[in-house]
Amino acid sequence: METRRRSVVKAIIWIAMGLAVMTVVGLIATGSAAIGGALAVVNTAIGLTLYVIYERIWAGISWGRHG
Repeated sequence: METRRRSVVKAIIWIAMGLAVMTVVGLIATGSAAIGGALAVVNTAIGLTLYVIYERIWAGISWGRHG
């Protein structure tokens, strides 16, 4: 089982990558850096929250683990 801190660090790294991609996609889709950035931030906040919850739930499930 991994620690809560490890789960959070993994989530932050993953979300940072997603933020960068969503910023570019938002910019391309809207033509506005401000709107694209705002969409990326909202998406990132939601994604980070859901990812941490998802990881913590799976950390408590023993199915598929060995040892």
